[in-house]
Amino acid sequence: MRRAIFFVPLGLLLLFLGAVGWRLANPPDTRIVSHLVGRPLPVFMLPAALPGRDGVSARADGPRLVNFFASWCVPCIGEAPLLGRLKDEGVAIDGIAVRDRPEDIARFLARYGDPYRAIGADGDSRAQMLLGSSGVPETYVVDRRGIIRLHHVGPVEAADLTELRSALAAAR
Repeated sequence: MRRAIFFVPLGLLLLFLGAVGWRLANPPDTRIVSHLVGRPLPVFMLPAALPGRDGVSARADGPRLVNFFASWCVPCIGEAPLLGRLKDEGVAIDGIAVRDRPEDIARFLARYGDPYRAIGADGDSRAQMLLGSSGVPETYVVDRRGIIRLHHVGPVEAADLTELRSALAAAR
């Protein structure tokens, strides 16, 4: 009986290693799913981030992308040309500049392209918090009735274009 007690730590170690091995082989789903998908876009109205441009609001005016970005955001640089491709295909894209200055936004758009039909200034991140955005960049697909149909966390990459196009087609 006394000898059996010496094997308890070994048994616990094997049990622990088995649990760790199982978790490594079966990782949890790491996708972030917004609780706002399927619900109306929260009400907000942002002033124009640049002179001569329109601001952004929650108005329902056809299917569109709502993209949170910032001039100081490195991943936003990579997604700008892809958003430009979507704009060239006729996709309406509203930008929300988070905690940014007009001169920095203008420089960013001049350098990396301007895919936005309107750009709202979210200087205090209120719109970002209303939509449950955790950072920049993030993109929402909003249908013609103002219902959020897709929430894309992180930069839009080439592999994401099919999903965005599909969500936009369904949002019509």
